[in-house]
Amino acid sequence: MSRTSVLETFLAGNPAGPHHTPGTDTATADTGAATADLDDYAALQAWSVAHPAAFWESVRSFFGIELGGVGHEVIAPSDDPRVFSGRQFYRGTTLNYVDTVLRHAADRPDVVAVIDDAEPGGADTRTVTWRELVHQVSVIAAALRARGVGRGDRVAGYVPNTVEAAIAFLATASLGAVWTSCGQDYSAAAAADRLGQTEPTVLVTADGYRFAGKDRDRRDAVAELQGAVPSLTHVIAFSRLGTEVPGATGWTDLLRDGARTPTVEPEAVPFDHPLWILFSSGTTGKPKGIVHGHGGVVLEHVKSAALQSDIGPDDVFFWYTSPSWMMWNYLLAGLLCGATVVCYDGSPAAPETGTLWALAARHRVTVLGTSPAYLAQCETAGVEPGRDHDLGRVRMLGVTGSVMPASAHTWVADHVGEHVHVASISGGTDVVSAFVCAPTGVPVHPGEIPAVALGVALEAWNDRGESVIGESGEMVITAPMPSMPVGFWNDPSGDRYADAYFSTFPGVWRHGDSVTVTDRGGVVIHGRSDATLNRNGIRMGSADIYSVVEHLPDVEEALVVGIERADGSYWMPLFVVPAPGREVDDALREAIATALRTEASPRHVPDDIVAIPAVPHTRTGKKLEIPVKKVLLGGDPNVVADPESIDDPAALRWFGEYAASTLSGSGAS
Repeated sequence: MSRTSVLETFLAGNPAGPHHTPGTDTATADTGAATADLDDYAALQAWSVAHPAAFWESVRSFFGIELGGVGHEVIAPSDDPRVFSGRQFYRGTTLNYVDTVLRHAADRPDVVAVIDDAEPGGADTRTVTWRELVHQVSVIAAALRARGVGRGDRVAGYVPNTVEAAIAFLATASLGAVWTSCGQDYSAAAAADRLGQTEPTVLVTADGYRFAGKDRDRRDAVAELQGAVPSLTHVIAFSRLGTEVPGATGWTDLLRDGARTPTVEPEAVPFDHPLWILFSSGTTGKPKGIVHGHGGVVLEHVKSAALQSDIGPDDVFFWYTSPSWMMWNYLLAGLLCGATVVCYDGSPAAPETGTLWALAARHRVTVLGTSPAYLAQCETAGVEPGRDHDLGRVRMLGVTGSVMPASAHTWVADHVGEHVHVASISGGTDVVSAFVCAPTGVPVHPGEIPAVALGVALEAWNDRGESVIGESGEMVITAPMPSMPVGFWNDPSGDRYADAYFSTFPGVWRHGDSVTVTDRGGVVIHGRSDATLNRNGIRMGSADIYSVVEHLPDVEEALVVGIERADGSYWMPLFVVPAPGREVDDALREAIATALRTEASPRHVPDDIVAIPAVPHTRTGKKLEIPVKKVLLGGDPNVVADPESIDDPAALRWFGEYAASTLSGSGAS
């Protein structure tokens, strides 16, 4: 029997959805056209932008998001004419993120809420039911309260991706305190650069984790982190490696002693009250603390996860991620929708490349998330997920972290299964969600993200600030979204926030991506606009080059930049990591040039093709095109990007050595 999607139910004109409680509406909206008048996603998207207050009120009502306080307009004018933000939504109302999560326990107490897994030889696979989730959140919340944590205080997590991390976040938020975290793959110094900014009073951590077949003991790093963050007064630690963290209160001790703890009652906080502090990548300076509010995240995440990805109580949601990355926060949106979520703290490719597919089959995952880099790794290794694993329940494959090449769509269809809907998305830590997406039921065209997300007023603007269709431009958002930051941490004037997004086009959010909006409403992501290639006045996206070059069997990975030389000329080198056993010789250079000339255009052929040992990435897999460009122009590799934010700092240092030995006197700088 076919399944009725959440979106179909919403479009059927039933704003009082399955979680709606009559008489709880506290906000008002001019509802404009009723959702019953809309018959598909495209119509709903257009309506959501034309009538934003009506749209967001419909989302709130449909999902039964209860608000306290006094009724207010859904979207208020901005207090700061320079910017818009998440502070503009539902002023005067109250709620708590945790209420929306824990209400699912009432009807499904014995259903599994979280699956916790690790690499073979690591921690045992565990499951936590909704009843157990409520109890453990209650115990940890009581423990935090006993340690002086209250509304507005910060709790930091230096944690692997485990059920304890999720519980610690929920316990923190239930008190009106603010959560901030990073993974234990960060050094203590890098963690302190991020977490220390927030002056947390309690640290939640682990003894370590297992990755790529090795136990990573992090107890010394925890001690170093404590010493580097003087605001910390208490440490709570759980074990993944069977050891104890010296001086910390044990997690299992808290659960044992808190057996009779009363069920937590989440504290009602203002709609824009800080929920968590996320951090920018740190590849263009010191990481910025980005603050999101309770209400904005709840609205955005139920919209994104349920309406666009059709995630509900019957789903098992697994996105391979880390607490350092916004996709960890988005993974928890599954709990907002009543789904089972999978926490996994190992490598996606250990003990073998296809490990992620094996996990999806074992846990009967329905919505799986990964990155283009992992798909390419599987293709290169000859992995056959559909043949080797039962992936019949996987109906959606989410992909983000970098631009997804068109060829990856074909590989998924041929080697995973034609039944899998490939949902390439793009967004950012800035809104802890996606601007563009691939909703179920919307046709996917390889190389193009098929739709703009609901409630997102997205356009491509040229240099004159004019909206363009069918040509590349700056991606801008012309109206507020509820999950936009309520501000940056330690930015009381709002100047840093205004400069980050609103300095190019006053009063309009410039995200920093170069995109083309197609005439069918899809979006092609060309890459970061600061890294856009501009050759002889022609703008080109680096992704257009990668989609051709990285499909060649003799190329493992590539990176291209455009350099404006001091003499006014333009140099566009392509740096190539050859496939194992292959060299970047004249034959390969000619093959690359021919492929680009025929499959892209003659303008895409680089000036030079240079062999490199590795491409540097952020820890979430994005190529460091802008830092590489700065290094080739004479920048210090240790200054243009935080080494701790890079997967392989030596790969970036290589470009510094190359610039010093090869480009000196060339006029590149």
